[in-house]
Amino acid sequence: MNVLRFSDLCDEGRARGRRVFIRADLNVPQDDDGTITEDTRIRASVPCIQMALAGGAAVMVTSHLGRPTEGQFKPEDSLAPVAQRLSELLGRPVPLKSGWIDRVDVQPGEVVLLENCRLNKGEKKNDPELAKKMAALCDIFVHDAFGTAHRAEASTYGIAQYAKVACAGPLLAAEIDALTKALAQPKRPLVAIVAGSKVSTKLTILQALAGKVDQLIVGGGIANTFMLAAGLPIGKSLAEADLLADAKAVIEAMKARGAEVPIPTDVVVAKGFAPDAPATVKAARDVAPDDMILDIGPQTAARLAAQLKSAGTIVWNGPVGVFEFDAFAKGTETIARAIAESDAFSIAGGGDTLAAIAKYGIEKEVGYISTGGGAFLEVLEGKTLPAFEILQKRANG
Repeated sequence: MNVLRFSDLCDEGRARGRRVFIRADLNVPQDDDGTITEDTRIRASVPCIQMALAGGAAVMVTSHLGRPTEGQFKPEDSLAPVAQRLSELLGRPVPLKSGWIDRVDVQPGEVVLLENCRLNKGEKKNDPELAKKMAALCDIFVHDAFGTAHRAEASTYGIAQYAKVACAGPLLAAEIDALTKALAQPKRPLVAIVAGSKVSTKLTILQALAGKVDQLIVGGGIANTFMLAAGLPIGKSLAEADLLADAKAVIEAMKARGAEVPIPTDVVVAKGFAPDAPATVKAARDVAPDDMILDIGPQTAARLAAQLKSAGTIVWNGPVGVFEFDAFAKGTETIARAIAESDAFSIAGGGDTLAAIAKYGIEKEVGYISTGGGAFLEVLEGKTLPAFEILQKRANG
């Protein structure tokens, strides 16, 4: 994908003395007292800011936080806790600026944080007048927020249209490279794991991947629907009977290409959905009417693990069972460890997937961990993200 990269501009000395506007993703969780409870996104934004400072730029950074009402400031919408954490990580003051849309005072070698960009009227609707005002603040716009790349908003898309220069920051560039490696130029076999509670939420992803991948592993409630489509009993398990035709179509599309959707041959069931529910391993054909399928069985997990270990590329979105309950976590753990041990290039995305990666401590063994949930899913669907589209357009003149 041809986009201008901020790292190249800095290497060429083109950031020195320039006003650089970085759109970061600093949307972090906080407790009721406004204390940040998890700062991964803030830490992930630091390399871009440091790159700009090292390049001699006057640096402005902004982000959204939560879902504020445009034009109505509330204390809980403020980026003040983020400014404090950024100051600690950068080892220097990071002043927070409000009412910044018409003017920002910042000198080369300084960095300021601009208050929650979603407080600006017209942000979400990508108002061109607002976008032009943002663009007028800077010489270089840097998009480094992959988590917002699927949204065309004033601070993510409009500003990139009107800024003198628009480029991808290191975090966004890394996402582009990883997604290109996994989906556009994959080493074969290409295996995708798509799991979740409902087929309906990921049907377009399954349909898009059915034309690309060599193995399409389904898990969670999605697997139940595919088992039903294959004529297997699923008891009282979560499934979508009205989408059986769609599931069969995906199976047939894969089969026509000589590819496969592996259907579980054994499962772990319980009589109810609870962490202390007794777990029983059963052959898939022996699921009783009052059983609830909460994980894949050891035989299925071992078969899938073997396929993952011999894969060339792995795309992972979703745990294959209720991994939050230890009795129903073995399938997801087996899959996670197989990905960790595989020589394949692996890319993983989605909140539950990241939680599973953290639970099993395999962060360093996964090729690339995507920072965006919705954006990652839209790429899997085959969509061109607005951020990618506008940056490509600007790079091509």
